[in-house]
Amino acid sequence: MKLIIAIVQRKDANPLIDSLTEGGFKVTKIASTGGFLKSGNTTLLVGVEQQEVDNVISRIKEKCKGETKSVETEDSLAKSIKTYDSYSDKKEVKVGGATVFVIDVDKFKKV
Repeated sequence: MKLIIAIVQRKDANPLIDSLTEGGFKVTKIASTGGFLKSGNTTLLVGVEQQEVDNVISRIKEKCKGETKSVETEDSLAKSIKTYDSYSDKKEVKVGGATVFVIDVDKFKKV
């Protein structure tokens, strides 16, 4: 058995959950926050047999598309001395998609 942990953007979570449950997969949803952009994410836990891993990952790829987002960055020196007149610049970063972990499960028991 495998445990799939998928960290997705909050906006992608419900369509992905719908797709997974339509496929007969059971999903646990956990609200989470990303460290880089500090934006809302959702972490999904899906327990599956080995032969179902590729099906779940395909559904994740289908529902979780990445995009480019412009974010403000501060000059590291200005940030370190905490000036109010700090230099800021915009940087393009890729957001969205999904971060997926597939973990071996030694034992599973529903009680």
